[in-house]
Order: sequence, then structure tokens, then C-alpha cells
Amino acid sequence: MQRKYISLLVVAAALVLLDQGAKFWVLDRLTTAFDGATSKMAVFFGTAPEPGYDGYHFRPKDQIVFSDDFFRLRYAENPGAAFGLFTGVNPQFRGPLFFLVTLGAIALVVHTARKLKGEKNERWARVGLPLVLGGALGNFVDRLARSFVIDFLEAHWFDKAYWPAFNVADTAIVVGVILLLIDSFVRPEPEAPVEKKA
Repeated sequence: MQRKYISLLVVAAALVLLDQGAKFWVLDRLTTAFDGATSKMAVFFGTAPEPGYDGYHFRPKDQIVFSDDFFRLRYAENPGAAFGLFTGVNPQFRGPLFFLVTLGAIALVVHTARKLKGEKNERWARVGLPLVLGGALGNFVDRLARSFVIDFLEAHWFDKAYWPAFNVADTAIVVGVILLLIDSFVRPEPEAPVEKKA
């Protein structure tokens, strides 16, 4: 296997582990999900209980405030895509839709990685691709396990304006897409081969 594919898979896998580890910690520290559980892993990867009066499947119990006015860690659930997109879609169709989107993202990442030749001017793409892949897979694991994504990073402005809650995988996807956009602007297009005159 070529080195570029190995590095793509290793970084993406490490990101999935980081993302899932952070979400496990969130359930353990910020919710009652594991209270009285005989196996935390069974709860984490198992079918979530029915939502309660607040719409959450797991009960929030705590939050960690880094800045009263700007940033905190607080448990949230997102049945939709990034930033709550497609939340209103029927759950019966939402699952297959996200499955297709994830397959599309994987196919696009692999197709783009195939075109890389290992040149120095491809550094933005070499970093961006595994971030997008790892982020997409991290959130997809959530959807497979419990049909919603665990979010916990909350940026806000004096509790008057809120950025939608997000997670490690969302962050990786956004940073990865930004790097790929930079790559598309700074990397020169390959020159077309010049036809020799007969």
C-alpha cells in the first residue's frame, strides 16, 4: 500500500479514536448515562434510551465553563448533520441519507488522495484529507450506534447568541475543508502535455 494511503488511514483512525474518546468522556462526566451501568461500553455503543421530557436520550448533569461569556462544555444531541442541518427530516430517511453522504465523502477523499503525487505543494491537501475522512467517520459511528451525534463544545456570546454545539469530528471536518480550499487556491494546476508536431 502506498505511503499516502497509510498516512491517510492512520491519521483518520487516530481522529476517530480521539473523537469517540471525547464523546465517551462527555457521557461519563456530563450526563447520567453511565450511572449504575454494568458496562459503560455497552451503554456507549448500545441503543440509546427513549428521549425524556427535554428531548435528550441521556440526562445532562453538569457543564464545564471555561468562560462565562464565551465558551463551555455542555452535553447536547444532534440528530441532524453538522450544525443541525436536516434535523427535520423523517428519521426513516435520515439514516440512509447520512449513510450515502458518508460514502460520498469517503469516495471523494479517496479519489482526491489518488491524484496526489507526494509533491511539496500538496501539503494542504495531505493534511486536510485525513481530517475530513476522520471527522466524517467519527460522526458516522455515532449515527450507527445511536442515531444521533453527541455534541459538547458550545461557543456563545454572553448567552445572547449561540453557535450550534459541535464536537471533535465537526472541528476536524471544518478545518479539513478549509485546508482543502486553501490547497485549491495555492496549488498550481498541472500543465497539459504539449502535443508534438509531426
